[in-house]
This record gives sequence, structure tokens and C-alpha cells, in this order.
Amino acid sequence: MLCLAAPILTLTSLGAPGDWPMFRGNSGQSGVASGALAEELELAWSFQAEGAIVSSPVVADGRVFFGCDDGKLHALDFESGEELWALATEDIIEAPPMVHGDTVYVGSSDFFMYAVDVESGQLKWKFETADKIAGGATWVAAPSGAKKGEAGAGRLLFGSYDTRLYCLDAAKGEELWRYETGNYINGTPAVDAGVVVFGGCDAVLHVVSVDTGKALAQVELGPDSHVAGSVALAGGRAYLGHYGNAFVCVDLKEHTTVWSHRHKSQPFFSSPAVGEERVVFGGRDKRLHCVQRSDGKEVWSFPTRRKVDGSPVIVGDKVVFGSGDGWMFVLSLEDGSELWSYEIGRPIMSSPAVVDGHVLVGANDSRLYCFGPAPKGPEEGIK
Repeated sequence: MLCLAAPILTLTSLGAPGDWPMFRGNSGQSGVASGALAEELELAWSFQAEGAIVSSPVVADGRVFFGCDDGKLHALDFESGEELWALATEDIIEAPPMVHGDTVYVGSSDFFMYAVDVESGQLKWKFETADKIAGGATWVAAPSGAKKGEAGAGRLLFGSYDTRLYCLDAAKGEELWRYETGNYINGTPAVDAGVVVFGGCDAVLHVVSVDTGKALAQVELGPDSHVAGSVALAGGRAYLGHYGNAFVCVDLKEHTTVWSHRHKSQPFFSSPAVGEERVVFGGRDKRLHCVQRSDGKEVWSFPTRRKVDGSPVIVGDKVVFGSGDGWMFVLSLEDGSELWSYEIGRPIMSSPAVVDGHVLVGANDSRLYCFGPAPKGPEEGIK
């Protein structure tokens, strides 16, 4: 166990945290957080790592986990930002971790998926693929028909640049099935009702049975419509952007496109946040876009100075995201007006985790940042 760096602290108290245990917060990849954000945020702490942080942080049981270009999986204390442990891999970690129970799972560019004890940082098992792993994993319960112990504590689903989606016994790291696609898999698979849904760099939306690993549907997205982000599931529909310069909504029963929000020249890399009435996503056109969930018509867009590849999070009536221009923003979900911003100064490719009114995000300056509510002033009763 090695503490590599000390956090920079302010006096903000974090209190007992909730959970954001995986990329986008849940297995449906909705990108919607519970609770609310304060009108003003301030830096609670930051942690200095030894490489750029593209990996998106997750939070579970008072611990923060993230990967780094230093090749390590880091575990921090949510309250203080102090490092608890770090596990070294053989290459950079772009993938977001995922926590279930006493295990944190993370893929590395060294081709391995790692299962690590959350308390000690000790390796439980690792599984080798044939190329790097850039997306997160999703945990699902063993199928109801499985014999006791047949699938361990559950199943672990993740994609690799070797073009395969893998399903492992989450407890043992043993392969249960693999699903072949035609190109890289970059995103985190979304799961709902026994079905796993993901887009690939083969320009196909894949719908696969969690139990059998067999294809249920393959929806062609069009020429050069590679999918780099994760798919969000809501109400029987899949929401995703692609390199064909469009963001689309696909009906998962009919396997048809419900609507398409197109850009004249720029693709969509960011994963969406899907609220009750609105969908929010970043674009390579340097904007954050908000469209109506029902028909894809644009409600507003917010300009930044660089591409928005990181994925936004909806929190109540607000949306939070980082941009490649080095700024963090909180906007009104209603009209896209800017409510708060913070200049980090280096590109933000990581997507935020939102827990109990706190926002955690990594940046290319090798720091992980935690922002919390700013103290209220005397006019609000604080003396």
C-alpha cells in the first residue's frame, strides 16, 4: 500500500457519501444522479496523480476509485481525498472502474480486466483479452435458472478493442461466453431486463441476451457511424451518438430509429444523460446539446471552446459537465443558462460522478477534483 501524493484540502465537510458505483451511475447508463446541487460549488479537495486522468471516477461506501495514465487504479477516501491504496497495471487505465459489493473491477490498456478487493487493494483475479479495454464493466445478477454457485456472485459484462463483448463469472473471473462484433468496443455496456445493449465501432447497435450471449438484434446505424460512447436505456429505447454526425433514439422492440438529431459536419462521442423529458449530450462541435426526449428536437445548446467528449450528468434541474477547454460547468436544465463554472485549465475528458451534492472529475492535469457546496453567507443565516 503506497500513498503517492497528498490531497489539496479546503474546509468543506463532505459528510457520509452515497454511491455512484459505475460509469453513468447505473446499469442502464442513464447519467442521472439523485439529490440536488447547491447554487454555488467550491473545491473541497484535489488529488495529484502521476498521469492524465481520462478514466471517470466512481464512488461507493465512502471510497473514490479511478484509473489513470500512470497505469494505476487509485482508491481515495471520499471525505478527505487521501489515498487509501493504488494497484499498478502494465499500461494506462482509460476505463472507468465499477464497484459491486467488496470488489472493484477495472479494465486496463494492458488487455486485462482486474478484480480488486475494495478494502485492501489486493488482486482477486485478472482476465486477459486480446486488446486494450477502454470501457467500463457492468455487473448483473446470475440468471434465475442457473444452479446455485454456477455463476458465482453474478456476471460481469465488458467490451474490448479485440472486438468482443465478454461475460465472466464475477466472483471467479472465468469466461461464461463471448460475443463477436466487427470492430472495437469502446463504451460500457448497458443492461436492462436481461438484455445487454451497446454500440460498436462496426457502426451497429447490438442487442444481446445476458443469459446466452446470443444476438437478439443488430441495428445498422449507417456508413461510418461508429459508436464510441455508451448507450443509455430508458423506456424501452436506446439513446446514443455516433461518428455519422448524428445522435439517435432507437426503439428496442421494433429495432427502428425513432428520431435522429443530426449535425452538418461533427460527430458525437459523448454518452448521454437521459432525463424524464430531456436528453443531454456533448458534441465534437464544442457544444453541449439538450433535446426533447420525445422527438429529438433541440431545446438549447451551450457553447464551449473545445470538443465535449466527456459525458454530462443530470442532477435535479441542473446538468454538470466538463469540456476539452478545461472548464467545468453547471447549467440550468430548463434553458441551458450557466449557473456555475470552474477553470481547471487543462482538457477534461473524464465524466463526472455526482454523489450527495458533490461533483468528482478527473482532468489532463493529472488531478482528480472534488467540488462541494460553498458555505452560505451571513445573509442566509450563517454567522
